[in-house]
Amino acid sequence: MTDFIIKKLPYDLTSNAGLALVGQYLRRMDINARVDRPFPVGIGGIANSDILKSYLGLLVQGKNDFEAIEAFRGDDFFCRTLGIQRVPSCATLRQRMDTHAPAWYELADAFNLALLSGNYAGKPVDFGVLPCGYMAVDWDTFVMNNSGTQKEGIGRTYQGVDGFTCSATYLGSLGYCLELALRPGVQHSARETEYNLERVLPMAAKLTPLPLLFRADSGLCADKILKEISTQATALSREVACIIKWNPRNTPVETIAAQKVADPHTIWCHLRQGKRMCMWSEALQIEGMGTQTHPARRVFRLIERTINKHGHPLLLPNYELEGWTTTLAQTFTLQDVIDLYKDHATHEQFHSEFKTDLDLERLPSGKFETNYLVCAMAAVAMNVLRLMGQNALMGKDAPVRHAAKRRRMKTVLQELMFKAGRMIKHAGRWVLGLGANDSAYPVFERLYDQLAPKRERKPRPAPCMV
Repeated sequence: MTDFIIKKLPYDLTSNAGLALVGQYLRRMDINARVDRPFPVGIGGIANSDILKSYLGLLVQGKNDFEAIEAFRGDDFFCRTLGIQRVPSCATLRQRMDTHAPAWYELADAFNLALLSGNYAGKPVDFGVLPCGYMAVDWDTFVMNNSGTQKEGIGRTYQGVDGFTCSATYLGSLGYCLELALRPGVQHSARETEYNLERVLPMAAKLTPLPLLFRADSGLCADKILKEISTQATALSREVACIIKWNPRNTPVETIAAQKVADPHTIWCHLRQGKRMCMWSEALQIEGMGTQTHPARRVFRLIERTINKHGHPLLLPNYELEGWTTTLAQTFTLQDVIDLYKDHATHEQFHSEFKTDLDLERLPSGKFETNYLVCAMAAVAMNVLRLMGQNALMGKDAPVRHAAKRRRMKTVLQELMFKAGRMIKHAGRWVLGLGANDSAYPVFERLYDQLAPKRERKPRPAPCMV
């Protein structure tokens, strides 16, 4: 073991060189024009655009508490990379967000549209299209455990903890978040969700020309949700199909099972000894749902077990009945519908990235509206990090990682954000120097060059002829 001499160097270093990349993404959102014009401040005050850019700078580092901003108040690199004139104090940051939270909700939608509709390296964003040709729009709720606090809106959630319930909407299979909307802990999944659909489905339609496939679990098994999806499809003049898990409620499963067992036309598939399955579909007559070419139907799957998974015979058969409501065309078989819904479970990984990688589970404010704004900005921060990971960490020149379709937020933070750098001013220009042994330097340089605005070279004046 070597004993080191600890020394303070006479030049500036940063442990967050990845903020240089984040700043280029923020530039594309045009935050100054979107915020400072409609929300001006008095002479000498910190611009509201600096407030939001400062907070986004914290979120992309996995920090959401307002006190974390104090570490960057004297950080020239933080200001220059994010285009901030003055970094606010934690008190100013908290007070501004408390004051403007309701008015700033819609800014997150504008930021996400500007960010995700752009071209990067000459190509539009690859959201991850399904093999069937549809673009998935996955919706679900997850719980934020804030037990032991007295924050506004906290309640007993469906997971049995005190906290909040968030509704998250993702576009495509790679985890781009269209909306992260905070809800009180006691709110049911289907309550007021039609208002979320009024925002996210038009946003998804603007970002992709492909037909949309909305997927959700049984919490949204309600006629008003199904009608709202069809209403949005008509308003957008787009195909918006859906697969929503059926909620059996008080359905007599044993009676249906007895009918299928007694029906000689039932086709059973034997999965193993003592376990068999049958599938069928039924047409649905729900006013305002489906079209003539894509009528609404419900796909059912009945599983009968006479021997349990341990090989023990059961005294009576055990029946499990599941169903999925869909408006996909009849060309999609029963198994296709079930497989497409099964793929919907991938979004659970995106929930965990918010709660663990971005450390967003315990929210920073005691006010519900401020925490709502925090979640809305967190969706923007996640999309920035997702773009960084997909554009820089998937190529052959990326740091060695296992093959994957996407990189987790934690990987992006480790490989791109938390990177040592030295800020140097030379010949009137600023240089960000990375280490000679930095394995991510090639992708970092490539991504920054792709994002930085190209400067036009002025033609040299012709020589003067005497």
